Amino acid sequence: MKSPLSENAKQMLNKVPEITLYFWLIKIMATTVGETAADFLNFNLHLGLTGTSIVMGSLLAVFLFTQLRVRKYMPWLYWTVVVLISIVGTLITDNLVDNFGVALQTTTIIFGVALLVTFVVWYLYEKTLSIHSIFTTRRELFYWAAILFTFALGTAAGDLIAEGLGIGYANSAMIFGGLIGVVTLTYYAFNANAIAAFWIAYILTRPLGASCGDLLSQAPTDGGLGLGTVMTSSLFLVSIAVLVLYLTVSQRLSPNGNVVYSPHQGK
Repeated sequence: MKSPLSENAKQMLNKVPEITLYFWLIKIMATTVGETAADFLNFNLHLGLTGTSIVMGSLLAVFLFTQLRVRKYMPWLYWTVVVLISIVGTLITDNLVDNFGVALQTTTIIFGVALLVTFVVWYLYEKTLSIHSIFTTRRELFYWAAILFTFALGTAAGDLIAEGLGIGYANSAMIFGGLIGVVTLTYYAFNANAIAAFWIAYILTRPLGASCGDLLSQAPTDGGLGLGTVMTSSLFLVSIAVLVLYLTVSQRLSPNGNVVYSPHQGK
């Protein structure tokens, strides 16, 4: 007799996108928006950290609930959740640092441990951390919890290196970009574990995007290029929208766009 979990898995399509160049481009831009949009809402609209956190947390709850309800990957919905969770992850770190006076070193450790615990519990329950097997609600909840902690951790680590250690936004972007390059090289040249390589690169894209966002938006006196949060956020949001539209159209035209994943795939 087949278990209810197996039956449910056969009915639900994989809930995350294929890992392609488009995935990484949108992910990095989403992290940049997470940094600049949080600053825009906080300072330009004068909502403050608390007000911004309430508004963006409420929006995330609505879209995440919708994402959990659908039975397959929908590009516009998935990437909306990613952008919102990027902003919320940034705000969580900013609240701890600015409102509660927690040091960046401490927040980096806290979210690093939280992410590690999430991975351990996820693996103990599901025996895999592969994103190619997100076809049950429980796995998807683990997945989004990990994503949230990667954004919060990336914000803390990025700010710690760029601002806390005084390295600067441009140098920080080069450091994190270089580390992503090393992970990519080890995966393609030395056949490193695909799941580990993915998650390490995913974590590193957050501080990379944050450093790029600060570099573009901050004033020259603060080490930036002075584009401002409005221009930077708008530029990347439009770019994300164009790429997501392309992926949506491509998914509809693809004969394999609705492939069902079995419970044993992607282990």
